[in-house]
Amino acid sequence: MKMLGRIAACLAVAAFLAAPLSAKPAPSLTERNRAIITDFAHLFYDKRDVRAAFAKYVAPDYIQHNANILDGRDAAIAALEPMFRQEGSRFEIKRIVVDGDMAVVHLHGRAGAAGNGGTVADIYRLKGGKIVEHWDILQPIADKPLNSHAYF
Repeated sequence: MKMLGRIAACLAVAAFLAAPLSAKPAPSLTERNRAIITDFAHLFYDKRDVRAAFAKYVAPDYIQHNANILDGRDAAIAALEPMFRQEGSRFEIKRIVVDGDMAVVHLHGRAGAAGNGGTVADIYRLKGGKIVEHWDILQPIADKPLNSHAYF
């Protein structure tokens, strides 16, 4: 009986030593997608590297809900690269919100040097670490808005 007790004690010690010292829970879907969207947004809006952002984070067959852009990653690149390359274009991210498989990037965008640009809410759906669907909401910024905090 003493021998069984010693064996059990040795097995318990071995199990304890084999366990990770600081086991952390796996990141949630929201946390994983927040990291993806944050890096995508940096490449796409800040660096304006449309091709790199889409190649890394957008599924080839992604669904586009903008009426002026066809479905698919290549169609989006073809439509967006010229706009992002215009002299004076800028895209200032105001906030990123992620919940599960959905993400929203709210920004002040201006394609080219002329005009005030607009406020944009780009809505993305992610699946398996890739952006698979996109919607956008666009609101032009008025020259003289009545409300000083109307957009952001």
